[in-house]
Amino acid sequence: MTSAIPVGDAYPYLRAASAGIRHHARTLAPRTDHPATAADRAHLDVLHAHLTALHQLLDQLADTTRPAHPAAGRQLATAHTRLWQATAAVHDAFHLLPVADETGTECRPERLPEGPPVLTICQRHLAASHAVRRKTTPADLNTPAPGRTTTCSQ
Repeated sequence: MTSAIPVGDAYPYLRAASAGIRHHARTLAPRTDHPATAADRAHLDVLHAHLTALHQLLDQLADTTRPAHPAAGRQLATAHTRLWQATAAVHDAFHLLPVADETGTECRPERLPEGPPVLTICQRHLAASHAVRRKTTPADLNTPAPGRTTTCSQ
């Protein structure tokens, strides 16, 4: 499959992030010599950081695309909302995993095995949620994903 964007102009950092995610997914796939391992809190923290960064990028793209291409901007805004739902689910999963030597679901960064990070998952999630609340209604966040319309043949 060929890209409409020349490779030299194809946003190298986004391409590297995508390649990193693909590599990580391949290494997590169960193999006969290495069984699958469950996610841990550090893993979900890093994934949450990736999702919140992607969420911010989609927000900016939706805002800049909407004036020139309203339909595409609305689709990006919908993707923005759905990505937030995924981000919130990862945050919730983080709190459902056991803490080292304890079980607890409340946000207590001082109990993290690696110590309290500079920006904990809860701080990051709270900052992102303020941005979400400025642009998204609770009804939008709680509605299931509508049927997609696309011009691609699958």
